[in-house]
Amino acid sequence: MRQGRVPVVVLTGHLGAGKTTVLNHLLQQPGARVGVVVNDFGEINVDAGLVTGQVDEPVSISGGCLCHLSDTSELDDALERLTRPRLALDVVIVEASGVADPAALAQMIRFSGVERVRPGGVVDVVDAVEHFRTIDTGGTAPARHRVSSLVVVNKIDLVPAGERDRVAARVTARVREASTRAQVVTTVRGRLDPALVYDTASDGDPLDELPIAALLRDEHAHDHPHADAVSVRATGAVSPSRLVDLLEDPPAGAYRIKGRLAVDTGRTTRGYLVNVVGRSVHVASVPPPHDGGELVAIGLPLEVDVVRRRLERAVEPAPRPDAAGFARLQRYRRLSA
Repeated sequence: MRQGRVPVVVLTGHLGAGKTTVLNHLLQQPGARVGVVVNDFGEINVDAGLVTGQVDEPVSISGGCLCHLSDTSELDDALERLTRPRLALDVVIVEASGVADPAALAQMIRFSGVERVRPGGVVDVVDAVEHFRTIDTGGTAPARHRVSSLVVVNKIDLVPAGERDRVAARVTARVREASTRAQVVTTVRGRLDPALVYDTASDGDPLDELPIAALLRDEHAHDHPHADAVSVRATGAVSPSRLVDLLEDPPAGAYRIKGRLAVDTGRTTRGYLVNVVGRSVHVASVPPPHDGGELVAIGLPLEVDVVRRRLERAVEPAPRPDAAGFARLQRYRRLSA
């Protein structure tokens, strides 16, 4: 499902948490064309990304940290360049400096003047070893948890084996104090499944890519826990109320929901592209799919049977005209625009 707007993912984390390691891992995965906005290339493996064809025109923002920009013009310029249709990027990742304010950066993207972008979530990387000694030292939970859609507890392998579950549970509990929707996952050396972050166009490299792309991944092949995915197909125009109910209240563990569906407006049938990332709901108008369309939920882990029942309920045909449900769906479409 190629989307009209390119999702822009904010990658944050305090210095030393491992966000650059996470980014490097994502750049070495096949199947997606990834644009990158960074403050300083530093240790980012840009050469590897260029070789694999996954980075086009990376943009370095000058003049200090993103949180210190006087306005959004530089970031918008970068996003304007990276979302040009000829690049056909699947996602743009903005790696924030270690002291950047995730909330401010998320707002800059949400209200960007670039028409071809949409918010793709805020991924916050946490150091499993040092987090409670340096960042979360008690009191109110860190404010960054309120805007994070995915919290990555990195370096979990450096925690004594008997303590890992307790540390992960403690981070999750603190996140829950600030957000009921953010998903928490643990990683080793930043090995995050890209399916949690963006869509992949294929399972392998394009035919014209250099073989070094695969060699770069051999050392850590299949080295991250894979996200679960549940998909269902619609047999006809769906109920707008049931669809919006799902978008507003996804099943437990479902970090992302995406779909292209025909919706029964009560008078006619319209097509919609829907995307949910954490708490963010994006709805766009598209031609109604001829095959009924589909819904996909992605998360780690998912209770597959429970999630499938929720998705199947959402794609059931509308039993009667549903003007109120259609108004709710249209509201999300207007907000997304």
